Amino acid sequence: MSRLVMKFGGTSVANIERIRNVARHVKREVDAGREVAVVVSAMAGKTNELVAWCKEAAPLYSQVEYDAVVASGEQVTAGLLAIALQQIGIPARSWLGWQIPIRTSDAHGSARIESIDGEGVIDGFKRGEVAVVAGFQGVHAETGHITTLGRGGSDTSAVALAAAVKADRCDIYTDVDGVYTTDPRILSEGKARRMERIAFEEMLEMASLGAKVLQVRSVEVAMVHGVPTYVRSSFDDPANPGEGTLICNEEDIVEAQVVTGIAFSRDEAQITLRHVADKPGVAAAVFMPLAEAGINVDMIVQVVSQEGMTDMTFTVGKADYDRATAIVEKVKGDIGFTSMEGAKDVAKVSAIGIGMRSHAGVAARGFRALAEKGVNIRAITTSEIKFSVLIDEAYTELAVRTLHSLYGLDAA
Repeated sequence: MSRLVMKFGGTSVANIERIRNVARHVKREVDAGREVAVVVSAMAGKTNELVAWCKEAAPLYSQVEYDAVVASGEQVTAGLLAIALQQIGIPARSWLGWQIPIRTSDAHGSARIESIDGEGVIDGFKRGEVAVVAGFQGVHAETGHITTLGRGGSDTSAVALAAAVKADRCDIYTDVDGVYTTDPRILSEGKARRMERIAFEEMLEMASLGAKVLQVRSVEVAMVHGVPTYVRSSFDDPANPGEGTLICNEEDIVEAQVVTGIAFSRDEAQITLRHVADKPGVAAAVFMPLAEAGINVDMIVQVVSQEGMTDMTFTVGKADYDRATAIVEKVKGDIGFTSMEGAKDVAKVSAIGIGMRSHAGVAARGFRALAEKGVNIRAITTSEIKFSVLIDEAYTELAVRTLHSLYGLDAA
């Protein structure tokens, strides 16, 4: 008998009628003879409401109690879905993270899963039960405190549970019917294409570079444990669902395209330090204080030294810009720069594809095409399977359309 984990996000369980629709999706898989565990998010908007209540109760609230509050959203959904399944004749029970247990670190609000004991869920399968698991939550074993995994953590819960119970695959149901070559809202006339398959590495890059379909950590877990993962639409007819997109090992893709997709992020800010002393330890003096403050630095560009001085450009998240500039200003004496410049009106556009490994000149073609459209590139980063450019935010859609067409991704 095959084993399946199904995950449904907040929009999929936004009200009782949608929860009943989810129950019909689950029934289809049970009727097909599968052992099923379902991971659910809080109903759409509920987590934001719970967070707002915490802030209203106390501006400097306890992170431990914050987790206890916000985890309740998933508990409600799990119980409601179990009731809906029982109503249509499917034996089901709800599980909270601490009951399984899903053991995590003690980083409240952004805990990481350390282990999952899937035996209780598997015992339920033997009794013919569907396990309905509250996503996003776990327990810190030493303290017994409830923990949460951060926004999008239910995706990670689902994939990790699939690995723990040795499921054949994990189906993540969302409000889109798969992974597209780029955001369909950017391209006119339906040119963005739904992909039938995408490699774990490509999906990891797309998720980290701006695609909102899956949480980055969920893709990491799927890749490490080799869990085939489908992205599917919960709004399809439960009796006739679409195929979605399979995220799988590279070897399971018969012929890889050179470029698989174009991702973009407007959540970028640029900082440039002028006339930095070019000497050992300067880079550490810049980036260590930022790292200690929990600020992620992405692109880093340093120009060739002239007369012992250099310019250094790097990017941070737009939300971190003010904190980052204040931190750098504090260590100005250690760094020795003469001036600092910044910009928030920038965007990062990236091309991703495992086919880049075996093809030369892929990035160069992209740079030329952007130049021909009058798009100025502020910074560039590359890896084995992607390149990213930092550009003025006003040119984001033009750059996405240009690269999408250049690499033959437009739908016929």
